[in-house]
Amino acid sequence: MSHNQPTHDDDASDRPLWERPGPELQCLAEVRPEGLYEAARQLGQRVSAERTGGASVARALGRIAEALADVRSREGTTLAVDIVDRLMPVEESDRGETDPLLRSVAARLVKTRHLRDLEPLFGELPEETWSPAVELRACLLGELSLMSSGGGRRSLDAYADRLRELGHPLARLPRTRLDIEHRFTIRVRGLGPIKTPKQLRSRFPEIPSTGTGAAAGQAAGETRDDERANMAKRPFLSGGWSREAEARFFTTPSALAPHDFGMSFIEELPLHCLEGESRRRGSALACATTTDDVLNELFAAAYIGGVNGQGQGGAYARLYAWDSLYALMGVPVGVPHLEAVRRAADYRWLRFMAFTDWFHHDTSDVAFAVLDPNRTRVTVLAATDTDEEP
Repeated sequence: MSHNQPTHDDDASDRPLWERPGPELQCLAEVRPEGLYEAARQLGQRVSAERTGGASVARALGRIAEALADVRSREGTTLAVDIVDRLMPVEESDRGETDPLLRSVAARLVKTRHLRDLEPLFGELPEETWSPAVELRACLLGELSLMSSGGGRRSLDAYADRLRELGHPLARLPRTRLDIEHRFTIRVRGLGPIKTPKQLRSRFPEIPSTGTGAAAGQAAGETRDDERANMAKRPFLSGGWSREAEARFFTTPSALAPHDFGMSFIEELPLHCLEGESRRRGSALACATTTDDVLNELFAAAYIGGVNGQGQGGAYARLYAWDSLYALMGVPVGVPHLEAVRRAADYRWLRFMAFTDWFHHDTSDVAFAVLDPNRTRVTVLAATDTDEEP
């Protein structure tokens, strides 16, 4: 037998439906959605009887629901949602598999459906904070909010109010897209990741180094806050970036002059991202940036996901981006978003880049420093998606 001929084991048609390649599963969903749904129903029934394999079943059911959600028909909507509502495992231990799939199904439904096809899904108000059915609808509302869609619809508004009463995290977000979020999900040609000093200087004004800035950095003391640090790192943790981000907090003994808040100050801080000398050659630099630039980078980290990670969908990427921004500013979560935007105007925001073991300049490297309005507190957040260790 020729080695170029597929064996029985290699034949995709012999695999279970949910293990077939993406395009083939999509084709099956378009040609015979009822058959694909029936396979999901039988899988769910069998596992319910055996009470084993919850995580793998969630993964299989999620793939089928994703394929049906991509079918541009009301039938596809009905079947995809029914898989989530009736067949998806509800055990807390399975959420690691279930949550990303629900977010993906919601994003696909919003992308392929008219609002009139989704509105009937919100007829019954939830009684609990989490179940696959409730989580799917919460994500749908979150995706619609990014499109500034669905507001003023009685059933959607009532569902959103109920989620807020139950304390669902997505219910904290505005129901419409804010102006500061104008770049979310939008890719501008020529504006990819910033990898080189030349790209950084071409987009943002550089802050010259000063001796007084270096002296202020040497005098700064670190304040540890693990909870706040974890919140600041959430977009990168959720997106599966290859290495854990660095979030650190510093205090200066006296107010820092705005012109001293630059790379000369940052280089004196004991940051992991500035340790080691890279094989690449170049000078470290810091440039002034804006709140919307920082917020968009945080959103993109979770929305796109790392090279070996997974995107989190628009609803949760938006939540993680805002939570991170609040942590960078030291603003309590309960502060309204528009109030946080107003306060952000009094902060100073920097992007910086160096030539150390951390910065590889060939994948996604992101580093920010934030100075509070009193000019005495500095937050630094740095992340890299390169898994190469120093």
